Formats: sequence, C-alpha cells, structure tokens
Amino acid sequence: MKFENPFQIFKNPFVIEDLLVFDDITLQRLLSSEGFHLTVKDVIRSLYGASEPLVERIACNLPLQQRAYFRGLSQHVLAETEVKAARQRILDELFWELTYWKMPELYDELTAGERLHPAIFQRLESDVRDKVVLDVAAGTGRATFECLRHGAKLIYAVDPAPGLLHVLAQKLANASDTNRVIIRRGCFEQLPLENDSVDVAISCSAFSAKAGRGGERGLAEFWRVTKAGGKIVLIWPNPYDYDWLVKHGFRYVTFPLQQEAYVRFRSLESALRCLQLFYAGNKAAAHYILERQRSEVPFSLLGFEQPHDYCWLTVKNSSHFTKSAYRCS
Repeated sequence: MKFENPFQIFKNPFVIEDLLVFDDITLQRLLSSEGFHLTVKDVIRSLYGASEPLVERIACNLPLQQRAYFRGLSQHVLAETEVKAARQRILDELFWELTYWKMPELYDELTAGERLHPAIFQRLESDVRDKVVLDVAAGTGRATFECLRHGAKLIYAVDPAPGLLHVLAQKLANASDTNRVIIRRGCFEQLPLENDSVDVAISCSAFSAKAGRGGERGLAEFWRVTKAGGKIVLIWPNPYDYDWLVKHGFRYVTFPLQQEAYVRFRSLESALRCLQLFYAGNKAAAHYILERQRSEVPFSLLGFEQPHDYCWLTVKNSSHFTKSAYRCS
C-alpha cells in the first residue's frame, strides 16, 4: 500500500474487467471491508454493460445483506456518463490492489527505487539478528531482504497478492543464502501463523489504522503471533495514523535527513515507466530525468521524504490483545 500524496497522481491504466484478476477471497475482502470506499451503488453502476462473468463474480462475493439490493438496482438503465464516473471511482480506489495483482514487476521497480534510510535497519539489527521475523505485506521483499542482510534466523514473508509473492520467489531464487525465507499468502487480518510464532513482526509502508488495511484486527493478529517480549515494528508509518498508533502504545524513532536523498530507479527506462504510471501528474520529475539523462530523482521533487522513521511496541501478556482473540482458520 502507498499513502495518499497530493503530488502523487497516478495514471490509472485499468478497466473494470480487470477486477476478474482477484480471487473470491480477495473480492470478498474488497467488497466488504470498511477500509475500501466501495459503495454498493458505485459497484452496481460500474458493472453496467460489463461481462456476465464479472457481474456474477461480484454478485456472488458481495456481503449477503447487499445482494438483493444489488439485484434490484442492476436492472436500472444508466447514462454512459454515470457508468464511466462510477468505474473511475472504483478503479481509482482499487488502483494499488490492481497494481499488486496485475503489474507486480512494475511495482517492484518502483519500490526498488524508494530505498529506506539506512539507519532504520542499522537500529533494528539487534531486534532482527538471529531472530524469527515476520514481514507482513512483504510485497516483493523490500524489508525481507533487509532482514536477511541484518542476520535474521528465519523470515516469514506474507502477502495477499500472488503476483508480488511470485516476484519475491524469483528474486530469492537468484540470490544466495535465502533458504531462511518462507513465503506464505495471507493478510493483516488473518496471518497464516500459529500463536507465539515469531520474535519480531514487521510491516513496511503497508499497515494502516483503517479496518481492512490492518486496523484493530490486524494489530491483534500481530500481537497473537508475536512472542511475549517481542516487538511489533511498523516502518514508514502512515502519518495520518500517528494519533491512533500513539494511543495503542507505539513509540517513534525518526532519523535525520542530512542531505538530499534520491529515488534511484534501475535504469532510465525504468524511471520513465514508473513516472508515467505512478507520477503522471508530476511533469517536473520526468523533465528532471530526461534533462539529466539519469535514473534518479530527488524524493522532494516527487512530493515526499525518503522513508526515515518507524514505530514500535513491545508485546506484553498483560495487553488487552489476548492470544486467543483471532485465530487462523
């Protein structure tokens, strides 16, 4: 997940039929979660004129109480402008989810350029070295590989998107000493691990206080799988969540940015691909790269700072998050 940013105006390449890429479990999560602003009315309008397989998939995966409403409204005749506007709202809300599922390689190019402040894992090394670590919403392995470099004994890399995990598996196959990584599919609200499985639970640029993107249930799952005395660490936390995180006992660590930091893409071509999709509204960034013919651009020009902070808390038995609160099925 990426955080809302007024300078980051993506160019949405997706069409409504792309929703067929999701499996039923993911569709149910997207359609029922409070973390996604998908109204039944917009969903219905967006499906007007869509293929029958897509309409049936959506109808079957809506919450039960919404299905009759769906069947009723789907019979209405709609203007083309209403349909187009509804589809845009749905596709924009699901932009990142669709990116994870349909363009995982391009997402990997983007995150490869957005390097974390080196001090983050230098500080976390004592928590990671020789420990069992969980990386939730691991994506293509930005934090997973950092944990490897800093001596983790074993890492569970968990993500709901098969495409991202496939890219991670390919990267691990081409690396050395990666038998310490176990890839599993799962989400914040239902982690595929037993109680007290890990010493440290980490998530990088993904956890949110919103239901469906972590929230209370996701934090309870972190707590369930982490041993007493272990840590929950959220790297590059969403600034909109600061109050919520402090309320739940998290402490902050921030590192100074002493000089201009750059997003360093793999190549000039990679930089232009990523800018065209993820920063389509930022003409200055593309001009900067083309003028200099280099594959790097200042974070500040893209409208945000290099990731340079994290928050953490220590798991204690006395917490209100009990180990039996949520269990994997």
